This record gives sequence, C-alpha cells and structure tokens, in this order.
Amino acid sequence: MHDAFADATDNGPMSSHDAPTTVRLDLWLWAARFFKTRSLAKQAVETGKVEVGGQRAKAARGVRLGDSLKVTRGDEHFEISVLGLSDNRGPAAVARTLYEESEASRLERERVRAVRAAERTGYHAPDTKPDKRARRLIRALGDIDSF
Repeated sequence: MHDAFADATDNGPMSSHDAPTTVRLDLWLWAARFFKTRSLAKQAVETGKVEVGGQRAKAARGVRLGDSLKVTRGDEHFEISVLGLSDNRGPAAVARTLYEESEASRLERERVRAVRAAERTGYHAPDTKPDKRARRLIRALGDIDSF
C-alpha cells in the first residue's frame, strides 16, 4: 500500500533543501562573476586558462568547497580558494563570498595594474607648440609618432 504521508516528508536524494556538494566549473566561474557569460567561462576552461588543484580541468568538472583554482583573465591572474557553491549569478557582493583570493595573488595583480598605469602615462604632450629648433629636429627625425 502506498503511504501518502511518506511521500510528503521524503524529498528524495535531490531535495531542493539540500545544498549542492559540487557545481560545474564553468557555471561556478560565471556565478562568481569571473566571466560575463557561461560560454566565456567554458571557453576559458577549454583553452587552459583555468586550473583546479594545479591541473587543467574540463568545464563539466565539479567544483567542491576548499578547491584551489588558478584563473587567468586577460592580463590578470587569480589564485583563489572556493568558500561557497552557487549555480545562480547574483550581486557582486554575494559572488565575492564564494571565494577567497590569496594575498600573494592580490598583491601581484595590484603590482601589474600599477605597471600598466605607469606605461600609459609615459608620453606627455608638450605644453606649447614646438619652436623653430624643435620643428627642424622633428623634420629631421621624420614621423616621431611612428617610433
């Protein structure tokens, strides 16, 4: 005989009340806001820009609490530890609670950012128009912007 009360209390193995023990890597990277779309996250994983435990991983690999990841996004490199699991993209403040970045990684990213900013400020336009001597030098050198 079928017991209706048992069905009401038994939520089964995939209960909505149970927190997931693993989440797909590409989905977690998207939820943690490392990439704007899941397809970009998947592409980064497939091209080897994401490592789990020091090894390349596939997009469908399950991420667990405590996993260490290395994520490369453009010129930025992140070394992170997974603190929470989510397959839903939420606000940035919530996404920031899903991981913890190592201090060395954060300092290296700040150093690289400072170097890039210094390189951008390398050329300063002159305050005045070039005088006769400077114009002759510019003509002698040719197109100075091509250097």
